[in-house]
Order: sequence, then C-alpha cells, then structure tokens
Amino acid sequence: MYHSKDKFNETEVLHTLVHYLPSQAPLKDFVHHNTLHAFQHDSFYKAIVTATEVFGYKTTLSIDEFRELYQSGTIEQTYFNRKLKALKGTDFQSWKQKLLTSDYSSKPQSRVGQLRANWKSEYRIDLDLLTQPALFRVLCSYLDQGIAIWKFPVHHQGFLTSIREMEKNAFVSFFKTKRAKNLLFSETDLSPLLKIIVGDEALYAQYLFDQQFGHPGWSGMVAHVEMNPNSLIDPKTISLKDMIFFELLMEIDALDNKFGENWAPLALRAKAVTPLDQKVVLTEADEVRKLWQEIYEWSYYDQVLSGLKSNLSNMGKATTIEHDFQALLCIDDRECSFHGYVEMLAPACQTFNTPGFFGVEFYYKPVHSNSITKQCPAPVTPKYLIKEIGASPKSEKDIHFSGNTDGLFRGLLISQTVGFFSALKLALNIFRPSFSPATSASFRHMDEVSTLTVENQSPSDIENGLQIGFTLDEMVVRVENVLRSIGFTQHFAPLIYAFGHGSTSVNNTHYAGYDCGACSGRPGSVNARVFSFMANHPKVREALRIRGIDIPDTSRFVGGLHDTTRDDITFYDESYLNAELMEKHLKNKAIFAQALALNAKERSRRFETIDTRLSPAEIHEKVKRRSVSLFEPRPELNHATNALCFVGRRELSANLFLDRRAFMNSFDYRADAEGDYLAGIMNAVAPVCGGINLEYFFSRTDNHKLGAGTKLPHNVMGLVGVANGIDGDLRTGLPSQMIEAHDPIRLLVIVEHFPDIVLRSIQKNPATYEWFENDWIHLIAVVPNTTDLYLFRKGTFIPYHPLIQEVPLMEDITRLIEASYENLPVYRLKQI
Repeated sequence: MYHSKDKFNETEVLHTLVHYLPSQAPLKDFVHHNTLHAFQHDSFYKAIVTATEVFGYKTTLSIDEFRELYQSGTIEQTYFNRKLKALKGTDFQSWKQKLLTSDYSSKPQSRVGQLRANWKSEYRIDLDLLTQPALFRVLCSYLDQGIAIWKFPVHHQGFLTSIREMEKNAFVSFFKTKRAKNLLFSETDLSPLLKIIVGDEALYAQYLFDQQFGHPGWSGMVAHVEMNPNSLIDPKTISLKDMIFFELLMEIDALDNKFGENWAPLALRAKAVTPLDQKVVLTEADEVRKLWQEIYEWSYYDQVLSGLKSNLSNMGKATTIEHDFQALLCIDDRECSFHGYVEMLAPACQTFNTPGFFGVEFYYKPVHSNSITKQCPAPVTPKYLIKEIGASPKSEKDIHFSGNTDGLFRGLLISQTVGFFSALKLALNIFRPSFSPATSASFRHMDEVSTLTVENQSPSDIENGLQIGFTLDEMVVRVENVLRSIGFTQHFAPLIYAFGHGSTSVNNTHYAGYDCGACSGRPGSVNARVFSFMANHPKVREALRIRGIDIPDTSRFVGGLHDTTRDDITFYDESYLNAELMEKHLKNKAIFAQALALNAKERSRRFETIDTRLSPAEIHEKVKRRSVSLFEPRPELNHATNALCFVGRRELSANLFLDRRAFMNSFDYRADAEGDYLAGIMNAVAPVCGGINLEYFFSRTDNHKLGAGTKLPHNVMGLVGVANGIDGDLRTGLPSQMIEAHDPIRLLVIVEHFPDIVLRSIQKNPATYEWFENDWIHLIAVVPNTTDLYLFRKGTFIPYHPLIQEVPLMEDITRLIEASYENLPVYRLKQI
C-alpha cells in the first residue's frame, strides 16, 4: 500500500491501485483466480484481517455461522474440543467460552470510502448517483464487443482521444458546465483535477482509492484490458488513468452544476479519516474467527487423512499389469467421481489425471472463425497455431440473432411475425428444453469430422507470427513430458483415451468458468485430439523408444471430450481404429456410458428438480434436458465444494468417497527422484487449483463484495462483463448459484514423496512457494511406502497425526446419495 505522507506520485499510486483492483478477465476468458491476490505476500490470516479492515470485505464465515455449524454437528463436538486443546493448550476452557458465547457483533468501518463519504455528509450531494450511470454507459459503449450498432470515433487512438473527438464535433456534450469541458482539452494529468476536487495533496491517493473502489468491477476491467489488450477480440485502447481523468471531470461538472464554481475542495470540510496504510491491529474477535476457521477446516481434513492412512497401509498389495484400457483425464475435481465409476465398472482399467491442456500449448482457429482462442493456461503465451480444416460449412442460424432485426422497418416486421412464434417456442421450451443456436455447447468447439494442422510441414508455415503446427522434435518433447510427469511410461493398454472436458449451458454468462481452466476457459477437446495425434505418430514413438518410453504399435490413443454438465462423451478419429480395436472400443464405450449415468445420478442429489431415487438412465436424460434449459440458472455446480488436491498415484485416494471434492494430478515418485517433474506440477497446482479454491472461498464468504450476487438480474454489458440492470457496476467473482453448496475451506494439497524433495520442489519457484509459505494452501507430504504424514508449516515439514482415528466403511454409497443434499463426510469404500 502507498504511504499517506508521501508526496502524490501519480504513476506509483496508479500502479498500487491496479494491484488491489479485481483482476477478472472479460467473459470469454473467465478463469478463476485468488480474489485477494494483492495480499498474497502476507500470511493468510494477516491478509484477510487487513482486507476486512481496509476494504470492508467479509473474509470468513461469521462467528454466528460457525456456531451454527457447531450446533448442527457439522463441526463435531469431540473434534472441536480436541483441536482447540491442541491449538490453545491450558487456555482451552477460556477460549472455548469465547468461541461459543462471547459477543463480537461490532464491526469496524472500512477505511476505503471514508473520505469520499463526506460528499454526502458535508455537501449533501451524491456524486455516485450523478456520475456513475453515465460513466458506466460510456465505458460499456467504448469497450463493446459486438452489441452496439455504432462504434466510438477514432477508438483505435484511445479512450480520451475518442472522447475529445466527440466533444469537439458533436451537437451535444458530455458535460453541463464549461469548466469541465475546458479541462478536458487543457489538462492531461490527474493532479490539477484532484487539486480542484480534493485540495490537499496528502489525500489525493486516498481519494482515488475511494473513487475507484466505488465501482471496482469497471475499474478492474479497464486495468485488465490496459495490461492485456489482446483479451478483447475487438481491441480497444484504454488506460485506468484515462478512465479516472474522465470520471474526475464528470465529478467537477456535477459539483459545478450544483454549486457553481466557488465550492470548497473536499479536504477543507472533510472529517478525519483513517489512513489506508495505518497498521492493522489484530483483535480478540480476529483470533476467534481464526480458531473457528482452523477447527472448521481440519475437522474435514482429518477425515481425509485418516482415510488416506487406511489406503496407505494397503498400497502395493495388489497390482494389475495388463489393463483392458487406460484413460487420461483432467485434474478437474468434476472428474473425481467419474473415473471412480469407470474403475468400479472396469476393474482392469487404469486412470490418470493431468492438466486438461495435455501439455500442448497453442492458439486454435476453427474453420469458420476470424479469431483465435488460447488453449493453454492463461500465463502461457503460445508460439503455435492449430487450424481446423475440412469441417462442415453449415452452422445453425437464428433470425433473432441476425442484423435484420436492427433496422426500424425490418425489425418491426420481424417482431410482429417471427416474434409470435418465438413466444410459443419459449413456452414449449419450459416443458421440453432442447438445443438452440444460443446454446453454449462444448461439442461445438470443434467439428468431429474435421482435421487439425498438428504437424508442421515447413518452417515457412507461419500465420500472424505463429508457427502452424508442431515439428517432430516439439511433439516428442511434449508427449514425453506428459507421460513422465504422471508416471505413465510402461504397460500401455491397446486403447488409451485422452479426455478433455467442457460444459454445455444456455443461461450462463460465466460459461468460460465451467470449461477447462487449463485451456483458458475453453473445452479441452482440441488439446486431447492434438495430444492423441502426437502420441500416435510413428516417428514420435520411434524417438520415445530411444528415450526409454516404448509405446507398442498395437496401442492407440483416442481423443475425447467429457461434457461435465450433460455427462456425455464424444470420441474423435474413431475411423482410424482397426477392426480389433474397434470391437474393444465399442465395449469400452458401453462402460463409459454406464459410468456417465451413475455420475449423473450422484450429481443429481444437488438438483432440486430431479428425483435422485430414479434409475441412473432416467436421471441421465433429465440431466441432459436440464443442461439446455433457458430457465436453469445452475447448469451444474462446477467446482463448488472443492477442498483437496492429490498429487500421487491413484491408489492414494482410490477407495475413498470424497464427494467430488478433490482435484487429482497423477504422479509417481519412483520416476522423479529429484522432484523435477513434481516442481512443474506444483507450479500449476498452486495458481490453478489454489486460485479456483480461493475464488470460491471468498465468493462464498462475501457474495456481495467479493462475489457477483445472484445471477438472476445480471445483464451482459458489451460482452465483457455482467451488471445488475443497465447502469450497475460490473460484478466480479462468482454468482451465488455457483457457490451455494460450497464450504469455504482452503485447499489441502496431498503429495506422495519424501518431505525434503517436496520442499525442494516448491522452493524452486518463489511465486509457488508463496502460496504454501503464507498458508493460502495447506500441504501434506506422504512418505512413500509408509503411513507417515508430514504437514508443511513455517518453512519446514513436521509430523502430523490425524485426531480422527478412523472413518466409517460404506459398502454402498447409493442410499446416502439419495437421502442427502448437504456435503457428505469421508467414507471408506469397499475395495475394488
């Protein structure tokens, strides 16, 4: 945070402001991230107390909510006593009294907003009401990605240049008074405007924080676009400084219009405010919330770790070398239950998990698209382009989405004719939802019969600075890296499936957040198909054999896509299978279909409109219809309830019921003695899985400020974000419909390797180490071939023994699924 006594430095203050504003990408690239990323340099509890004190965020459940969890038995009384004794020792009784009965109802006033609140209290004027609606409309129109009929003039030269051009040549003005208009053309810096409005240079920075956090959504979006201009399909040149400059002019105009030009600057009449950088002092209430959070989290973690110890004692007793088939799935927590059902139905199969971009980073250009999409994690900048060719030229069209509806006369004619049929179709859709051109369907991302330019044919194959396809050596490196990182270097089955994942919905503005985060919010179908092509390439296999990975000529990789909303799977390039493999493939497809139906049944317990007691086949059909219903604000729960991440062999978690709460990344410590591949895995696990977890965490604890509220009144603004109504601030974070079932607990990462190797792996990258060192993520190391667990705390690993000695055995989870909507505890399952 800036220092309030420093002389105003415009560049420094803007840099600091950008750091604290929400960093949410436009809708097309919606990818989860730690909402409080600006505080990650501090320890978790210090950070959330600071965020609460300075910005007024609610960063944990309330003490009353924790007490309700205790009274309901979610936090079990015996465990509460054990954990609190472990945390507070001899002071146990006094702290127990404080946690259960003491009154901590008083709330501190957030520092951000105190200064600017004086406009209302001292001047009796609501500047937000007078300036923000017009400001939001101008920003929305300028950043618009296809909704507006007319574009801003000379928008390619920048936001303020465009504003000045309009002000110079239009018949109407943005301003009601002369001074603001004159300042638009005579000034370029913020200081002269702040001198008029605020007066005291020592308060300039605090005023800008107040102003911009009055609408953090639009400010954060402008800052994001400034730093990432390619995040918009139709690029616009804008900066946070330009936006603030224009907003200050609008405030001067509103004040001049109300009082004339002789009003006193805010500093002359403002009451004293708490400086933003004043040290935050922790209170007893903060300590109580910390203790509740620790007890809440570890009451669940201990169940997991106790069940894990049971698995560890049985690991290695039974192994299968010959597998009917193998499947590579994304680490996504929504795959957690699916591959469990696959393994149950096909005990001789083997499953692996790896980030869903399958180690192949590229931009993708569909055959009929004028733009490209990134198919790899957001921080990666690919150098490669994969083009789709040979796809069907036909696509669904809808007269409602054509330019014919924009004109006065044709629009009137269409509304009076087609409009009536639309109303009828809408009514019928209530009872029988179906696909339409408006449906965001993962299977439409790529045509099944198309081909992809995976292999680079010539060094001259360049388009827009990107190499078309990968060279042979580049393909070999990527296939080897994926296979070695997950410990899959031998015993290849005849059929090996690589499944990307995506989502289908028709009423979901945050659709990109439902697709694969490792593919920048896109379906992973293209990546699965590209990886399979590479792994099937004869010359790639020849090179891999030299490197010690011998994939038999009789083995075939098959790319596929798992739609996690519909629980459907489609397969690509099946025509390349010979008769023998096709026969095996048809049997495997039947297994996958049955597993998908069982998975749909487990998911349905959260859906109030579906009777979970129905058969899996009946439920599966209802789930499919639900996915395309215009009236369904919850197409699926996405990552809700995520709490765990396993990095190790599948046997670690194979016989545990985890209620779809675990990310999983396959890893075999025996193939990575020095932890080199582990370091790469942890570099992805921390920001990706940790980012998902914390966005759900804070959207759950404060859905008003850190989340998006209910999606029902959301209106899409310029195709860049959503707002309530037509004049509201952009909503950041997640809608309430995505987090209602979520328990706000931090991610627990469980790694199978020796503690010193794990420590060395996370320390290789300071950005990764920060997540663990500052307790934004918990970390447990599982010592191979033992049942010993070590907890990472303050830079070292210490032995950890779960307070819960054993979790119950459940022979059949079906009855429990059918009877409960709430998050379920951990159970041991009957071994397969």
